[in-house]
Amino acid sequence: MIGKAIRLERIMNRNTGRTVVIPLDHGFSMGQIEGLGDMPRIIADISDGGANAIVLHKGMVKAGHRKHGRDIGLIVHLSASTSLNPDPNDKVMVCTVEEAIALGADAVSVHINLGAPHESRMIEEAGKVSRECTKWGMPLLIMIYPRGNGIDPHSPQAIGHCVRVAEELGADLIKTSYTGDPESFRKITSACSVPVLIAGGEKAADIESLETVREAITKGGCAGVALGRNSFQRENPKEFIQALCSVVHENKDPKEALKL
Repeated sequence: MIGKAIRLERIMNRNTGRTVVIPLDHGFSMGQIEGLGDMPRIIADISDGGANAIVLHKGMVKAGHRKHGRDIGLIVHLSASTSLNPDPNDKVMVCTVEEAIALGADAVSVHINLGAPHESRMIEEAGKVSRECTKWGMPLLIMIYPRGNGIDPHSPQAIGHCVRVAEELGADLIKTSYTGDPESFRKITSACSVPVLIAGGEKAADIESLETVREAITKGGCAGVALGRNSFQRENPKEFIQALCSVVHENKDPKEALKL
């Protein structure tokens, strides 16, 4: 497992054991959305802001390769769907672990929606990816959410179930929704043997986003964040990510972080 350990060092901060990941895979599902028109520029802002890693689909790796500036970890996303599909929760595989290795990835990620009609296929495919990741020494980030008819997407029981499924599949990192309550979230993270990251969701106010992150880390036991639209759709993404990294890695108060 030395390959996994080496690659994870490029994603996780050695001193804090935490990470700031900025997903940039939204174009596949949502089209030409605000903030992702100039990929080299936004990736440069993200890396200069101090983020640990970005998430890209395979076709955007070459578009986002800057050839200059601060290095940043690369996570290649393997699964996808579009918002035009009647069931956007139906994720299919569009890339392989071997393709990601050829692209220079430090990790790969897959998406699972528990409770969705095609849950069983998504779990099966994630299991195959996990096997390939073990074979090649590639870290696996599983993005997993409770989504389906009658399911509360912020239920601690449902989110806890998601985390357990990802852990049992062999995830090295898990991204899921925050319950909104640090006490219930700590019960989830304390029962999990791998780092759990919270998702960002839709864009919120600067201070509101940072306070949620700080609460989830200091009281909820989460190991970092994966903030997409909440980061790259800011008026100044670089400055917001600098503040975000100071909250995650330096335990800064959100108001102080924004002032700095």
